[in-house]
Amino acid sequence: MNTKRSDEWYQKALEFMPGGVNSPVRACRNVGRTPLFIERALGDKIYDADGNEYIDYVCSWGPDILGHARAEIIEAVKQSCDSGLTFGACHRGEVELAQIIKRNVPSMEMLRLVNSGTEAVMSAVRAARGYTGRDKIIKFEGCYHGHSDGLLVKAGSGLLTGAIPDSAGVPKGYTDNTLLAEYNNEQSVRDLFEHYGDDIAALIVEPCAANMGVVPPKEGFLAFLRSITEQYGAILIFDEVITGFRLSLGGAQQYYGVTPDMTTLGKIVGGGMPLAVYGGRKEIMECVAPLGSVYQAGTLSGNPTAVSAGIAVLNLLENNASVYDELDRKGRRLESAFRLAGLNVNREGSLLTVFFTDQPVENYRDAKTSDTKQFADFYSYLLDNGIYSAPSQFEAMFLSDAHSDEDIEYTCDIVHRYKK
Repeated sequence: MNTKRSDEWYQKALEFMPGGVNSPVRACRNVGRTPLFIERALGDKIYDADGNEYIDYVCSWGPDILGHARAEIIEAVKQSCDSGLTFGACHRGEVELAQIIKRNVPSMEMLRLVNSGTEAVMSAVRAARGYTGRDKIIKFEGCYHGHSDGLLVKAGSGLLTGAIPDSAGVPKGYTDNTLLAEYNNEQSVRDLFEHYGDDIAALIVEPCAANMGVVPPKEGFLAFLRSITEQYGAILIFDEVITGFRLSLGGAQQYYGVTPDMTTLGKIVGGGMPLAVYGGRKEIMECVAPLGSVYQAGTLSGNPTAVSAGIAVLNLLENNASVYDELDRKGRRLESAFRLAGLNVNREGSLLTVFFTDQPVENYRDAKTSDTKQFADFYSYLLDNGIYSAPSQFEAMFLSDAHSDEDIEYTCDIVHRYKK
């Protein structure tokens, strides 16, 4: 496909932004390509600056569960814009959105609207620390919770040591209270609690990991996390920025039947606009200012335009609950095509990842055995055949309600023709 205009725009972008992008994975360096510059999107299609059409399995990294430019959402945003873009004040839309969220995610007894998943997670961890009076948190290797300093870490020399920063510019002191466990490994969690139990404020987890590629929890793993955090008086935080309103109306906690103390939401909850949420048990959230001493604020928090998009998408999902069965059906069809082509795939509902490794992928170490060069070849093969997927081995493919059976079948046919 001709991408001359995208290439030209990218060269200009390099003059102004690090790597020419506003989020690193968009640079496509891991797959040896230059990024496409997208002009518009509709349904399950995106169109680049050169007019090329692609079936989109990125869906803006998850928010577009109903497809691009859904008419009801666009209309809600337009009507909101007519009343002004931002107030910096209370408005009824905030209350309406909170009511919908609590109705579907009842564990969020009280909540706060913010602007990004990173902000939601950072704030939830702070609230957990304020409530418990403890400092340490546990996270899992390969689970991504945004780029706040205390969570941007990788594994150290052992599970019973603190984490070291995974980014320049993060002082080690910021991560001294972050402990790392292995996803799907109960013993690694048990060891940390036995060693540090009285100092652990919270354990945070992606209930279905989707930032090392899609890695579902083993049977009983989330229930174990619920049990051990209760045993030690620590707060269990589900990072549902990706899984919230995607695996089910009640998110992963409804899907797996495990209730956390706190939850973070993003992506779908904002209907494609910058919006995120954190919340949980009332007594924890009452520690947040102005009721308590845990401070968090934001000029654009609860922005009326973003809230209007969130209300619209959640209303559509509530009124069309069968969408989840349809997404699962489409996911099964794609999964079957990948497997018939001899590819290794993990899937949970409308989330899936093809891993270029011969071993089962149950944690980050397994995921890292993938052949990233072979993945890059596969990415280019799909793109050259009009299929847009995430340019990283360690990201998910996302399905939307707008993906037609015809486009699913076309994708399956292209996959069947792939030669490893």
